[in-house]
Amino acid sequence: MDESIEVVVVRVFTDERGGNGNELGIVRSSPATAQREQAIATALGFSETVFLDEVDEAGSTAELRIFTPARELPFAGHPSVGTAWWLADRRTPVGVLREKAGDVTVEVDDDIAWIDARPEWTPDFAWLPLASPEDVDALDPSAFTTGHHYAYAWIDEAEGRLRARMFAPDMGIVEDEATGAAAVSVTARLGRALRISQGEGSELTTVPLADGRIRVGGRTVYDRTIDVTL
Repeated sequence: MDESIEVVVVRVFTDERGGNGNELGIVRSSPATAQREQAIATALGFSETVFLDEVDEAGSTAELRIFTPARELPFAGHPSVGTAWWLADRRTPVGVLREKAGDVTVEVDDDIAWIDARPEWTPDFAWLPLASPEDVDALDPSAFTTGHHYAYAWIDEAEGRLRARMFAPDMGIVEDEATGAAAVSVTARLGRALRISQGEGSELTTVPLADGRIRVGGRTVYDRTIDVTL
């Protein structure tokens, strides 16, 4: 018998007007999704889909697993930010997301969600520092056939404003619209707070913390709910 699951779609790291942002699929884990998470994520085709395994309101924690179309990830930024915001929006806010990489602390203020993460949780990116934002814009995604590539250039170095794009064919992602893990990693690399404009117009903000973690945050908006037949 066919089974149907509900997938909530939010857009993470939008601009101030709620435009752009990276789509995230959110699925409540159930017997129908057990052992089928990768197939579901592949079929949905979002750069990441999360499966909420457990929400402990009393302990203010939630357990989740994160899948790209090609593989499971121990940590990812835009799924963490988006899930934190969605739980708060549903009046079940948590302070910690339990992910395979470790505990991710979160804070939500209206439509802005923040997470604190460790740079060592992120993938190994091939860094492409370029001379200008126009050089970043000119890149052809089809030129990247393996690995995880993060291209960036200063829009305004004094203000910490960065233009970036990310290509991750190994994850099944031709180009990512907004990448929280890369924002964490490039902030550690550059050693300073950043305002990052990525993709078609997504916006990410980062702050290095004293204990070595990086805080990354941005705006999330609800987009739609879809029913998927398995």
